[in-house]
Order: sequence, then C-alpha cells, then structure tokens
Amino acid sequence: MSGTDDAGGGVMLRAFVEADWATMGPERLTAKLGSYACLHSYALAPAVRQQQRQRQRQQSFPEPVQETWCQRYPLFPRLLFVLGRRRPTGVETRIHALRAAARDITLTGFPREVPVLAAAMTDLLRHVPTTPVWRPVHDLDHRVDWMHDRHP
Repeated sequence: MSGTDDAGGGVMLRAFVEADWATMGPERLTAKLGSYACLHSYALAPAVRQQQRQRQRQQSFPEPVQETWCQRYPLFPRLLFVLGRRRPTGVETRIHALRAAARDITLTGFPREVPVLAAAMTDLLRHVPTTPVWRPVHDLDHRVDWMHDRHP
C-alpha cells in the first residue's frame, strides 16, 4: 500500500502487505516477521559506512549514518498480514503464531516501533480494510484500522 508522493517524486510506502493463503506452515509465516525485523535494523556494511562518512566530512552539514530504509522513509512502513483460505480456527492459530514470534527476544524492539497487524480475508471482504478489522499482534483482543499507529 502506498500513499502520496514524497519530495523525491517517488511513492511513499505506508505498509508492507503479506498475503498468506495458508500454503506454508506457521513457521514460514512467522519467519517473514523476522525478515522484516532484520530489514528494519539493517544498516550499511562497515566499508560502505566508511565511504559514506568520508563523503559527509566533505559536506558542511553532514547527516548522521542511519538505517538504510531511513534514507527514503521517515517511518518504517507498518506490516499487515492478510490471512485467508482457512477456517476461523486456522486463522486464529496463525495470528497466535505471529504473536509468539513478535514476543521472541530477537524481535522485541521491532513490534514496539512498527505496527504489525493481522486480519482474516473474510473480515476484509465483509468490511472495508479501513474499518477496525485488524488485530495488533501484541494485543489480539483489540481491533483497529490499518492506519493504527504505535502501541497505546
């Protein structure tokens, strides 16, 4: 999902959307959460950072070295999991697997900084995606809209 054009003439990404049609086990689904967490914390390799610092020394107002995605986006896009082709119990199993993965010690900072939401495809078809049908993986008892920000 994207939003308005940014200053560079590109499109501002507002969300990564993972559509899960239950073709893979919950382990592979939750591994995707780990991949997004790695992307969130990804920074340039030391050699590239050194080159960047050298260029910055030549500038009158150098910018700090930051995660690579920060160069394009002011905020990391939220992560939306759309879960389909399962009975309600299968969707619940997958949502709980995402919650368990989000609590993993290696991911604890990521779900606090980036909204990670899940919704059943049946709910999205019955309602519109902008209604509160999304469940934050850190708090499965709540329903929010897809533009929900950080933790309450």
